[in-house]
Order: sequence, then structure tokens, then C-alpha cells
Amino acid sequence: MVQGKTKGLQSKASNTRHAAKAAANPKKGKKYIPPKKQALVKSATLQRDLTAKINRSIEHQMVNAASAGKLTIMKNAAPPEPSSSKSKRP
Repeated sequence: MVQGKTKGLQSKASNTRHAAKAAANPKKGKKYIPPKKQALVKSATLQRDLTAKINRSIEHQMVNAASAGKLTIMKNAAPPEPSSSKSKRP
């Protein structure tokens, strides 16, 4: 029987440097904690629905504005000129 710790069973020392680095650089982005009170839940739901309706309305208006006129992105703006480079000699 082996007495004492063997090489394979030794646990590695925890790296405090990694933990300090993670704490120094928090994740980017807005932190959102959902409300728990009933009035605040209702208010948050209403706000989310209104935001979705406003965004949908803006997108609808943009689609209508973009499709109102002719789509000339891929076409030439000027009509092709008839070529009169060949002239008849009398």
C-alpha cells in the first residue's frame, strides 16, 4: 500500500490570478434584473409591447418608403443613346 499522496491524485492549487482577472473585467452589456412586484411586472410587459409595436411601425414605414418609387439601383439612370457612329458616305 502506498502511503501519502501520489503524484496523480494531488490537486492543483487554485489560481487566484485568474479569479482576480475575471473580477477586474466584468461582462459588457446592460444588466437586467426582472421585476418581482406585480405592478412593475405589468409595467415592464407594457413597455416591452409598446417598444415592439413602435419598431414594427418604423420598419413598415421604411418598407413603404423604399418601395414607393422605381427601383433604379441595378438599372442605368440614363436611357441608352442610339449609336450614330456609322454614317453613310454619298
